[in-house]
Amino acid sequence: MKRTAAPIALSLAAAALVGCGATGGGSGDGGGGDADGGVVDGGTFTMAMNADPGNLDPQSSVSSALFSISQLPYDRLLNVDFDSGEVVSGLASEWAVDGTTISLTLAEGITCSDGAELTASDVAANLDHVADPKSKSPFLGTFLPVGAKTTADDAARTVTVELAEPAPFALQGLANVPIICAAGLEDRASLAEQSLGTGPYELTEAAPGDSYTYTIRDGYTWGPGGAATDTEGLPDTIVVKVVQNESTAANLLLSGQLNGAIVNGPDTKRLEAAGLTTYDTAAISGEQFYNQAEGRATSDPEVRLALTQALDLEELQGVLTSGAGSPATTLAALDPVACPGDSVSAALPAQDVDAATAALADADVPGLTFLFDPSSGSGVGAAAELAVQQWKAAGVTVTPKPQSGSAIQQTVFGTGDWDIAWLPLNVSSPDQLVPFLSGPGVAEGGTNFAAIDNPDYVAGVEEASAMVGQEGCDTWLEAESFLVAEADVVPFANTVGKTWQQGAEFEYPGQMVPTSIRMLAK
Repeated sequence: MKRTAAPIALSLAAAALVGCGATGGGSGDGGGGDADGGVVDGGTFTMAMNADPGNLDPQSSVSSALFSISQLPYDRLLNVDFDSGEVVSGLASEWAVDGTTISLTLAEGITCSDGAELTASDVAANLDHVADPKSKSPFLGTFLPVGAKTTADDAARTVTVELAEPAPFALQGLANVPIICAAGLEDRASLAEQSLGTGPYELTEAAPGDSYTYTIRDGYTWGPGGAATDTEGLPDTIVVKVVQNESTAANLLLSGQLNGAIVNGPDTKRLEAAGLTTYDTAAISGEQFYNQAEGRATSDPEVRLALTQALDLEELQGVLTSGAGSPATTLAALDPVACPGDSVSAALPAQDVDAATAALADADVPGLTFLFDPSSGSGVGAAAELAVQQWKAAGVTVTPKPQSGSAIQQTVFGTGDWDIAWLPLNVSSPDQLVPFLSGPGVAEGGTNFAAIDNPDYVAGVEEASAMVGQEGCDTWLEAESFLVAEADVVPFANTVGKTWQQGAEFEYPGQMVPTSIRMLAK
């Protein structure tokens, strides 16, 4: 089976800090191949996720939990092949790029879960919704360039996207936009209780905070690489359970009550001893932001630099990743990485506690608030406690505020009442980060939640955006370095996360690939 992945997910909700939103290769016997015992049709596959997705409208949020669960009932226009990084078919069987014009032709016979045929006009309506600033979709500027205009020809099954300016990774962006069918577009409130998409499974029961149940769709033949639901070994039912505690997830795996779960802390030793296999994923797990909104102490660049210099980032990396991580090297770190390289190491401010102490004393910094998600991994809480101690040693009182992923998202995009946040953004191409690192802030209706204003980064983005694909990678990486050097973004840890498998094999490149699941004979 060809492995495919949509190269995202922005872990803005910090839901599944490690694993969700990443892509990587399987280890052990994992990854979708047949086991010695063979595969069996039907049955129920149960997967754990460590945060509730909230609003199930797949275009309403960029949280990892929602993005992952949306793979079950919703398809994308295109996919990205994990091994090669090339764009491959999705709902579109043909596509072409000519300057600022993207042309796509839908495959024949695509139907929605309510039985309706998916039309080119339906696809255009999806993209129009994202493109409309009034929709306030976080996908705008991230996966669909600002100013894009879409037209459709239902008879020819073609969709044409006219871009306002060149976008080097526009196809990769489209590979992240879930397509909703006409009935869902007309009544988005209904998406909280049902799914209206073209995907291989449809939502049949929703118990927010507990579980979500999906049932297989007969006649599905247009999945990644031509995947179909009549493939031997696919489950009839998929249950996604909300399990916030890693130890609980590990216990459920060992007892056979779960077929899959992301576990990265000390419980991995028990799972390894039991002979369970994994699908490995890579992601930025440690990334620090400062609230630069007017009136916040952290709007002062000298304060941000001092707070960064007060930290031993290497020690924090080791604690946060339980010794299993590595230094961050780029801001867009997910495989297939569009621009490999190192924009971080040389630019990252070095620890200098004396300089930090002096600068913070001169600035008379008041007490600061610090957001992090303790459910994102067993080492996160300990690392957060260590960071607070290191800031205290530099003379600043920082109050930790552990919050769930959804609560953090509400804070940074809602109340704005925060100073420091650990909030890893996980994407594969650097253009996907631009609206989160520049442009309008939340108060102006944008997604630049930290209110970053770095002219050198903006100039670098403008130059890189005029280049085609990887031709601009050196310029993209240089632009990222400007952010790191000014402590606008402080990436300090990468982690290889493990999605554990019990009684089934599947691919999990940052999100479930439902057509890859194979239930194993006991």
